[in-house]
Amino acid sequence: MPNGNKFIPSQVAYELLAYFAENPEAQDTLEGIVEWWLLEQEIKKRLVVVQEALAELLARGLVLERKGRDGRMHYRINRRKRDEIATLLKQRSK
Repeated sequence: MPNGNKFIPSQVAYELLAYFAENPEAQDTLEGIVEWWLLEQEIKKRLVVVQEALAELLARGLVLERKGRDGRMHYRINRRKRDEIATLLKQRSK
């Protein structure tokens, strides 16, 4: 929405412009934009948040990591901490 003479794009409009700027040859339908472009933007934003959350869980020993054959880190629950995890999840749901 224009604000006087200064245009301030909505968050979604900003994300669309960012995608167009990064991919100047891109074109798609409304459905394609929603399904692929905005999803891709959301994934990029969430990557950092998920990395931080995994670091927190690893530090508490609630999640374990191991390096896979593909060279990437793989994560799984620490079964020895099931009771602690159950308690944390119950606290959060209250």
